[in-house]
Amino acid sequence: MADTPTPEHYWFNTKSGQVEKGPQSSWENRMGPYDTEAEARSALDTAASKSAQWEREDAKWEDS
Repeated sequence: MADTPTPEHYWFNTKSGQVEKGPQSSWENRMGPYDTEAEARSALDTAASKSAQWEREDAKWEDS
């Protein structure tokens, strides 16, 4: 994921399901910024994977 967003970065629009180059829509509907279009297109899968990982880590913490 990009450190400093620029108009050359990509975002995933959660409302339209489309990838956008540059911040075109409201921040409420954007995930990103991403360095590539492919990363932005995978935004939902990436978020789901990270959420699952955090849940596993939380469960380990609670069990200890």
